[in-house]
Amino acid sequence: MARAIERIEQDIAALQEAIRAIAIELQSAYASYLNTLGIAVRKQLILASYHLCTQGYPENFLHLSLNQRQQLQQAIRKLGELAAEQLLIYLTSEESGEDEVDEGDEEDEMDEMDEEVTPSSSSLFLDTSNSQYLTANTSDPIELAKWQQKLEEVAQDILKKLSHDANLLLQKAGVLPKKLPEPILAAAAAASEASAEVMPGPPNLLNLVIEIENEQQSEDSGLTQIMAINLRLGEIEFADVTLSSDRKRIRSILVQLNKLGREYKKRYKEKAIAEAEAAWRASWFED
Repeated sequence: MARAIERIEQDIAALQEAIRAIAIELQSAYASYLNTLGIAVRKQLILASYHLCTQGYPENFLHLSLNQRQQLQQAIRKLGELAAEQLLIYLTSEESGEDEVDEGDEEDEMDEMDEEVTPSSSSLFLDTSNSQYLTANTSDPIELAKWQQKLEEVAQDILKKLSHDANLLLQKAGVLPKKLPEPILAAAAAASEASAEVMPGPPNLLNLVIEIENEQQSEDSGLTQIMAINLRLGEIEFADVTLSSDRKRIRSILVQLNKLGREYKKRYKEKAIAEAEAAWRASWFED
């Protein structure tokens, strides 16, 4: 015989309250994490760009004038700032509206730079018009888990787009070779798409050996070693103590959420059984 429905509902209500508290804690943890990630991303983008310009293609960088170098460096900083803003958009709809205004202001400033150095940054931004924003009082563990997973996917997408846009920036400036195919500049997917051999090197950089075929004369094809920016979340977290600490906090909260989620599912099944038994008894009559 199942427990009384009223008692089961009391247990569910207590679990919902605990899940709401977890939701608030998880949002707070991600607010801290994404803010720290934005700062770390800007640093790692600049560091990766430095390695690429000074160790990957020093001759190409030296061919730039002082003004061109400064414009390139400023554009790289702007890309990092825009990515940091984008990372925070998915926390609340209010922040999304504010950041979209800031995004336009930043793009206006970038448009004033030399067009040969600064590419369009529009591809860096994701469409947030249909985003599902989590309310702090959610009591559904499945909804909370989906929100967390979506947030992680968004962060990865932003890093991939930032890597791609930074490589385009460096290519337009004349640092990266003009002949590099688009799949290589797609950073995160470049290694597999180009069937390239990944070589060890500085963090957040792809160091590849690829085969580039001449369209007119295939006999001119050959192996070429290239370096491109590829921001990786794992490497960014590893290099930042605060970010690593924030990640550990998130993992700890998710362990609690998973435990509550299993209990929540168990109690709902128990309630369904109790209600079915009660319905059976209510409709049963002796012949």
